[in-house]
Amino acid sequence: MDLQDQLKNLFPDHVQEETPESQENESKIWLQDDPIICKYEKRKGKPITILEGYTGATEDFKLLAKELKTTLSVGGSFKDDKIIIQGDYRDKIMTILKEKGFNVKRVGG
Repeated sequence: MDLQDQLKNLFPDHVQEETPESQENESKIWLQDDPIICKYEKRKGKPITILEGYTGATEDFKLLAKELKTTLSVGGSFKDDKIIIQGDYRDKIMTILKEKGFNVKRVGG
């Protein structure tokens, strides 16, 4: 018997509310009209993906960078209003950002 089932047995009249935490995380990031530019480069012979063109707050862009890095399980950094992801993940990044509601433009290759 699961914990949720036990709680339902103890409190049958209680109505469970949706957790607003997941909705808050998505609504914190400011969506923009201009597309985010997703481009591919090689630095020191290794491929990297660069995201730039975000016009919102830098804290939102840092949160987005952290979420992308954890979702893709790769390294990366945030420098000079650009997200740098190690490896060529343009297609995956573009699908993730489109699901969040961003406009994304692919540049190069």
